[in-house]
Amino acid sequence: MTVLIIGIVLFLGTHMIRVVAPGFRAAMIARLGEQGWKGAYSVLSVVSLIVLIYGWSIAPVINLWYPPAGMAHLSVTLMLFAMICLVASVIPAGHIAAKTKHPMVLSVKIWALAHLLSNGDLRSVLLFVSFLAWGVILRIVLKRRQKAGEVVLRPFVSGRYDLIAAVVGTLVWAAFIWKLHVWLIGVAPLPMLAS
Repeated sequence: MTVLIIGIVLFLGTHMIRVVAPGFRAAMIARLGEQGWKGAYSVLSVVSLIVLIYGWSIAPVINLWYPPAGMAHLSVTLMLFAMICLVASVIPAGHIAAKTKHPMVLSVKIWALAHLLSNGDLRSVLLFVSFLAWGVILRIVLKRRQKAGEVVLRPFVSGRYDLIAAVVGTLVWAAFIWKLHVWLIGVAPLPMLAS
C-alpha cells in the first residue's frame, strides 16, 4: 500500500506544481528553458504514473464495503459523460467546453466518483478519493486564477465540436466497455461482460 500512496502523491503532486509552487515552475523554466521544463515534467509524470500503477498492482485488496450490484451500471453510465468531457477538453471549444469551463478536470472528477461508487476496496478508495479531491481543489484554484486574470478560458468556437465530442466520446466509452478496460486494467466494467 505504501508504494501506491507514494505513486499517488508523486503523480498528483507533479500535476499540482503550477498551483502550489508557481515560483518553482517559473524558476525551472528560466533555468531549463520551456522545452527543457516540459521534458523534465513529462519524465516526472511518466515515472510517477508507473510508480502509481505498480503500487496499485501490488497493493492488497482489503474490502471496506461491498457496493450494490447496480452501482456498476451507474458507474458505466457516468463514464459516458466523463469520456465526452475528456474529448471536449482536447478539441476546439463547443458548448460543453464553454459551459463546463474546465472539461478535463470535470472528466477526472466524474471518473473518480464513478469508480468510487462501484469499488469498495481500500486501494480503490485511496486512489479515487485522491483524484476526486485533486479535481475539486484544482477546480477551485482555477476559478480563483480565472478571476485574477491568470487563466483565460478557451473561447466558444462552434456547436459542431459538441457533436464531435459526443460521437468520439461515445466511441471511446464503447471501446472501454467492449474490451479496452479488460485489456488495460484487467477487470470487466460490467460483471456480465467478464466472460
